[in-house]
Amino acid sequence: MDCTIKHTKTGILFLAILGLWLGLEACQKDSPITEPDAGNPAYELSYQNLSDPDIPADNPLTVEGVKLGRLLFYEKMLSGDGTQSCADCHRQSNAFSDTARFSTGIAGMQGKRQAMAVFNMLWNSNGFFWDGRASLLRHQALLPIQDPLEMNESLSNVVNKLSNSSLYPTQFEKAFGSREITETLISLALEQFMNSITSSSSKYDDYLQGKQSLSASEERGRKLFFAEYNPFFPEESGADCAHCHSGNNFENDLYMNNGLDTFFTGMDIGHQKVTNNANDRSRFKVTSLRNIELTQPYMHDGRFQTLEEVIDHYNSGLFDSPTLDPALKNTLGTGLMLDVQDKADLIAFLKTLTDTKLISNPAYANPH
Repeated sequence: MDCTIKHTKTGILFLAILGLWLGLEACQKDSPITEPDAGNPAYELSYQNLSDPDIPADNPLTVEGVKLGRLLFYEKMLSGDGTQSCADCHRQSNAFSDTARFSTGIAGMQGKRQAMAVFNMLWNSNGFFWDGRASLLRHQALLPIQDPLEMNESLSNVVNKLSNSSLYPTQFEKAFGSREITETLISLALEQFMNSITSSSSKYDDYLQGKQSLSASEERGRKLFFAEYNPFFPEESGADCAHCHSGNNFENDLYMNNGLDTFFTGMDIGHQKVTNNANDRSRFKVTSLRNIELTQPYMHDGRFQTLEEVIDHYNSGLFDSPTLDPALKNTLGTGLMLDVQDKADLIAFLKTLTDTKLISNPAYANPH
């Protein structure tokens, strides 16, 4: 709505002012966003070695907004039979991931992919889910509720249940300035809470700040992690992990084919399902390696139970295909040439990315 007025005559000034007031009222009613104020201050994030986050301008994190999102994240009323919440597939003890290969929904139905970990969402800027089908985190937040294999509920029913509860109308008013509960406000609150979950307190973070030293094995694993593959000088060749898992969040926000399958009929086509581009076939979102020790099983289909299996895959188990990442394709002839000690050291380093504060932080725990 255009809330700008132009006037040239005194006689229409009153009507113009009245129109402005009514317009502002309408603009405020259309906008679900409550800016931080004295009664609902901005939520303070802690993220140490990570870059400054790009917080959505239309959904700033507030104390009450994050609180509401946390309540909803653990709220079983979001499911069709009242038995399941978001947290049942995203457990704090496992860095907000699921230990099941395929998460089980309320009707005992299994999903088709492994549940992704929920932390450092503010440092993901290229879609959500393994295939990127949700462009914003607020969009992602509502899809599992409606998925018949997961929570199997309609958003209209969720709104009705929350509206009729003794708790939520007051909480929505505190967070967004209105007791009216809408699908949009539910998504924004869930987005705020998930954006508040940060992980940056691992041993490796302390190492970067000079607070801890790495063991000999961890240090050797660190060098292997960041060293590039070099078939001409095997003694200097590394695991080249940082090619995909780069930066302080250990991911590159891209969709890539990491050689899990050939192009057989019926396979999970990944990002291609979203883009309808054959060049995106078998490409999946590159995930953060932070807390990788806690988020087993691994890959989009949870096929690997251990880090040893994951490293063996990259070392010598890649499948070639037209969309295989070029850097991985370069290793097909020799593999990464990692020996037993190399693998052990690499895993030792990966475990330095575990954030024990994340899994014990009461700010993220079930508030019910």
